[in-house]
Amino acid sequence: MSAPHVPKVAGIEPALPAPAHTVAPHTANAPADPAAGALSEGSPGTPAAPGSDTSSATVTGMDPDVPGVAQLAAVQDRLAGWISDLSTLHDLTERLAHTRTLDEALRELLRAGAALVGARRGLVVLAPADGLGPETTVGLGLGHAEIGHIETVPRRALSYARILDGLPEPGACGDDAPAPGAGRAPDPRTSAAGAACTEISEPDIPGEKGLDPRLREVAARLGYAASYAVPLAAEPIGRTGAAVWLYDEPAEPTERQRHLVGLYRAHAAEHLARLLELHRSRQDTETLREELLPHRLPRIPGVRLAVRHSTGPRGGGDWYDALPLPDGALGLAVGSVTGSGPSAVAAMGRLRASLRAYAVMEGEDPVAVLSDLELLLRLTEPARSATALFAYTEPTPGGPPPVPDDRTGPPPYAEDMEEMEEDLADGSWGSARLPRKLVLAGAGHCPPLVLGETRTEFVETSLSAPLGMLACWEAPSVEIEPAGGETVLLYSDGLLERTGESMDRAFTRLHAAAAGVPEAIRHDPEAVADHIVRTMLPQGLDDPSSEEDVVLLAVYFEE
Repeated sequence: MSAPHVPKVAGIEPALPAPAHTVAPHTANAPADPAAGALSEGSPGTPAAPGSDTSSATVTGMDPDVPGVAQLAAVQDRLAGWISDLSTLHDLTERLAHTRTLDEALRELLRAGAALVGARRGLVVLAPADGLGPETTVGLGLGHAEIGHIETVPRRALSYARILDGLPEPGACGDDAPAPGAGRAPDPRTSAAGAACTEISEPDIPGEKGLDPRLREVAARLGYAASYAVPLAAEPIGRTGAAVWLYDEPAEPTERQRHLVGLYRAHAAEHLARLLELHRSRQDTETLREELLPHRLPRIPGVRLAVRHSTGPRGGGDWYDALPLPDGALGLAVGSVTGSGPSAVAAMGRLRASLRAYAVMEGEDPVAVLSDLELLLRLTEPARSATALFAYTEPTPGGPPPVPDDRTGPPPYAEDMEEMEEDLADGSWGSARLPRKLVLAGAGHCPPLVLGETRTEFVETSLSAPLGMLACWEAPSVEIEPAGGETVLLYSDGLLERTGESMDRAFTRLHAAAAGVPEAIRHDPEAVADHIVRTMLPQGLDDPSSEEDVVLLAVYFEE
């Protein structure tokens, strides 16, 4: 009887090499270190990777006496393993690609690596070799105190620290690799390919000889018995950091696991390098923006100020200002420049500086201030537009009320005269009795909101176009008189747009948030600002998913 005919399978040869993650049988020609040679294609006894030419190859380790059906089944098993590994890598890299910040990416890298090597805990240290930062440590299943314990181990005894310092392990890179301390110092800007030879496995920390006693002590205290550390490197930065995973029991990753982790971290390192450059760019923009905004709010008699602001991921042009003016007056401004990025931040700085100059010269007339600003914008930056609101607060009213010229009436009481003299001496007379007058004008900006014990209402400003939109801008000013104990809220449209709702609903939500400020904190502008932000933005000011800038300036008039 003849042997059974092997059925044909589309695209599959009966004789195929073993998958790249399958450990090759040890032969005389195989490298002594399986970690160094198990993944090298073309060497004797080494499995080929998926996609290689296998037309004339035979399955490594296949017995020619085994029936063809059994050989085909073995090939199909290996192909199923390849497909499973590729699916796993696809899912993990897709999850990593969805991360938008360095912290998110580092945590996803730790989680995915732990799943691939079969560990439960680990940590990743970000320390770019170019020295430009940022430097941070993120743990998986490790708290700050536990990471602190690990950092008490001498640096030369920590596997990930040796990787960061560019010290190759003896024999890790072949016979040509110098031992630590021998020859010239290693270059810390190791390429991604060269960094692969510095993987460090410590499979049995309690039983392995030659380890630092402090490492054993910390490992026993934290309950881990083995570790596996790998470098993270990508051009043009070079080495960006290192990751280490910790095993609860003596163990080390298999060749298949090492191969999968190598493929994954090659992609992860490139993604981290992109996020690192983006993070640095955002930090530079944020630093520039912070330098262009007030470092501290002024102190004006009878007025207390509080501000909350946040910049979107790309850097925007929203700004605020509080400017002391002559005779105890105060100028308040909020605004927004179109666009984002460094150019918008620079334009915001130029516009804010110009507004300060106009406010000093003619701040008592907000319409004139915005008219001059609009003319400057059209002449110097015709491609931009901006919204702005400027408010002028009169000096604190002083002096006693007029005494009636009635000689026949009773003289004033002595204690009233003494109180009057004290008020005149410290300049606080009338601040509670005569409210300040607030004169404001807006150019396409959101109306202020007045919050007090008897009212919560928007200021009815006239509708006007943003600056730079019309040939000549002009709109009438509005006067309000905030009573003692009331707060005026000035804000940018980002506070409304970050809610994700329509503008009408966002205005309603802001009004409800202001009306819901607890009575106990209404005299504290800092607490009022925090309450408004928490109510309007549950995700907080630093929500990375939002592109909008936020400015909220709370102006409290004392009683």
